[in-house]
This record gives sequence, C-alpha cells and structure tokens, in this order.
Amino acid sequence: MIKVAFYDTKQYDLPSFEKYGKERGISFKFFEAKLDLETAQLANGCDGVCVFVNDDVNKDVINKLYELGVKFIVLRCAGFNNVDVNAAFGKIHIYRVPAYSPYAVAEHAISMLLTMNRRIHKAYIRTREYNFSLNGLTGVDLYGKTMGVVGTGKIGQIFVKICKGFGMNVIAYDKFPNPNLDIEYVDLDSLYRNSDFISLHCPLTNENFHMINAENMEKMKKGVGIINTSRGGLINAEDLLREIKARKVGFACLDVYEEESDIFFKDKSGHILDDDIFRNILSMPNVLVTSHQAFLTEEALNNIADTTTKNILDYYENKVNDNELCYHCTNIENCRKKRKVKCF
Repeated sequence: MIKVAFYDTKQYDLPSFEKYGKERGISFKFFEAKLDLETAQLANGCDGVCVFVNDDVNKDVINKLYELGVKFIVLRCAGFNNVDVNAAFGKIHIYRVPAYSPYAVAEHAISMLLTMNRRIHKAYIRTREYNFSLNGLTGVDLYGKTMGVVGTGKIGQIFVKICKGFGMNVIAYDKFPNPNLDIEYVDLDSLYRNSDFISLHCPLTNENFHMINAENMEKMKKGVGIINTSRGGLINAEDLLREIKARKVGFACLDVYEEESDIFFKDKSGHILDDDIFRNILSMPNVLVTSHQAFLTEEALNNIADTTTKNILDYYENKVNDNELCYHCTNIENCRKKRKVKCF
C-alpha cells in the first residue's frame, strides 16, 4: 500500500480522494494543517505528500521531506509557484494537475463578470428586503466590448470561446501564442490600452509578478474591469485599491488574493481581519471577491483526484509523465520531457 500525507485537507477533498485511493492502492493520511517546515514531520513514514495552493514547499521543507524518505510530491492544482522546483531536482519528484477542469474556472470568471456588470449580487440583497428599485443597477452590454485575455492555455481558450459567444471582441497576450486559436494576439501594452475588461489566466512567475500594478493600470481605459481567477500575486493589491479609489478601475472580480493563505478556506466571520489592504478592498462597492472557489465543481474534484492518483502510479511504474515538473519545465525549450525522458 502506497502511503501519502495529504495536507490542507477540506471536506470536499475526501469523497473523491478516498474513492480513487481505495481503487488504486493508495492510503491517504488526511491532515488539516498546511505543509510547512514544522508540519513536514507529519509525513514521516509516508512515500509521498499531496499539497494544495497555499502549502509552502520551499527549499527547507523539501530537504526535510527528503530526509524523511519522501519520494514524490503531488500537487492537486495546476499552479506550482509555491514549490521550489530547483531545490527538488534530483531529490523528490514533483507532479501537478494541469487541467482538472478548464470549464470550471472559465465559467466562474465569466460568472463574476456578469454578476458585477449587472449588479446581480446587489439586486439579490435588495429584493430579499423587498426593495425593488432599479437605481444604481445599470450595467453595460458585453456585446461589442473588448475583452483582453492574458494567458491562452486550456482555461484561457475556454474563456475566449465564452466571450466570443457573447459577441465580444477578444484580444490576447501569451508568451507562446496558439496558432490554432482564432484570436488577435497583441503585446501587453496594447492589451492594457485597448481592453474594456481584462481577465488573467496565466501562471504566476517571477517575470509576471505584480503585472497589474499602478504603472500598468495607468495605461488602461478609465473604468476598466479586472478579473483574476489565476494567482493573487499577479496583482499588486495596494495599487489596485488606490486605482479603485481614484475611479480608474471600474470594478474588480477577485477569486484569488496574494496573501490569501491565512484567510481563504476558513470561516473568519467571528474575527477581525488584520490585513488592512484586503479589508479595504472588500469594503469597496465595486469589488466582488470569492474565496478561491473557481475550480470547485464536482467534475473538477473528480478529475483532480483521478489525475493525482494516476500521477502517483506513474511514478511507481517509472513512466514519463507530462505532469511531472522540474526547473527545466519553466523553460519550454529546455524541457527534458520533449526528449521523452523523466525530469531526473
């Protein structure tokens, strides 16, 4: 039986991982604690660990896991900015789930746009209190508006198709444009200047950290709408708050936040938030926040568990797996998997 320490467990994780684990001979030890240097000891006696977006898989944690005999780390998410892939090379194999459900995230992004644009959240609250006034609920037609999409991977491509279904003009930026996607690719400055709405669908890297900042927001149209269902670090939250107050940004839809690890996935209703910037962002009437739930559909949860357990079996069967990660993977041209070999 393969033993895996499962960190940052939520109730919605259990049904699918228990099912696929039982079917494939994998025993998961579920822990509510996040992975960090202190909690790494919980993986003692385990063959691998399973982590999520807010687990801290830095160099020290990797070295500790390696000392404990951990052979692999499986991420139950697509992004891996919280993992030091350089430190893991040659020690611990890293796997991710690159495409659990692009529809789930793309649909959530467009849902946030529709909700904010037509003030559906405000209308719901009003009518519950028998207030049927339409004052302050005016939106705009999405038809004919320009959507700027940053990142046209699997999620971005689905999002583009949805936007086109609304009759929107779509422009996009990607370091590696998809020639098969019927879309106009532009540079980032052009996207910033010409978009009515901007939606982020790219991984977080050192290169694009805080790409939405004061300087770049100044290039945008007055009243621009910004949607982020990718990673919080793509946006400088302090700059965003400032530009919202200055009426430059018309609205923001945020499913992620840079400092979310101590906030999201928890009931904080009885607490005072210490994060002044986030508290002020939440207080803005033109901001819609969901707590990293874009992925949360039954289909996605099953796909995550299915792919994660397959990744584990591929490790034991010594198979080349496109979901494996190492520092070569951050540079497509140097990726070892292109030569059909394992990361190490």
